[in-house]
Amino acid sequence: MVEEMLAARGIGVAYETVRQWGRKFGKPFSDRIRQRTPPRGDKWHLDEVVISIAGEQHWLWRAVDQNGFILDVLIQRRRDSRVAQRLMKKL
Repeated sequence: MVEEMLAARGIGVAYETVRQWGRKFGKPFSDRIRQRTPPRGDKWHLDEVVISIAGEQHWLWRAVDQNGFILDVLIQRRRDSRVAQRLMKKL
């Protein structure tokens, strides 16, 4: 992915170079991202939507706090109260 992004700008980079960047900067970068994770908010919103996967109807539930931080995502083939309760228990 990094190779394609740089190639789009006319910069050629070898696979090995990208791999070395990942080894060098991967851990510090992931540590900084984890530090930025905001605390969960007091109010949560649960959103549901019907999606099609391989031609079959599925329900996608997404729990988000008031800051827009995604708490959890669940995809199921059926829509019933047990599924919603299962998602809430995970939170």
